[in-house]
Amino acid sequence: MFAQRFSATRRGARLARRLATHRLDLWQLPYGSPASDTVTLVVAELASNAVLHGHVPGRDFELRLTYERSAGLVRVEVSDTHPGHPEMPESAGRPSADTDGGRGLLLVESVADRWGVNGRTGPGKTVWAECAVPVSHGRRPIRS
Repeated sequence: MFAQRFSATRRGARLARRLATHRLDLWQLPYGSPASDTVTLVVAELASNAVLHGHVPGRDFELRLTYERSAGLVRVEVSDTHPGHPEMPESAGRPSADTDGGRGLLLVESVADRWGVNGRTGPGKTVWAECAVPVSHGRRPIRS
């Protein structure tokens, strides 16, 4: 498991994404692999949402990654202290190709196997997503 708190800023969201990618690589889900790219995208979108929509002045957000190697599953959890829960845009209100933003949860829904929102101890909520990844049976191949 990996857990870290980040400042609720664009820099914090970027650092969360970078550290998640590094952790995945340590878990033998190498940088640039489909599994790493998928999980990294989910982390980037959920961290960005925590900064843009879940920001409470003076409060951080938390990223938690759990890798169940035997099940081939990575769970991403991003917790913030804002009480509002994210909502999926209605089909009629989905952003157009010209719109900046509004696609984060649509992306998460399309690449993750499951996602949802849970309450948490203390203020706020946890937005989570689970991504199936290849089951690794052994050592990482040596890179040339």
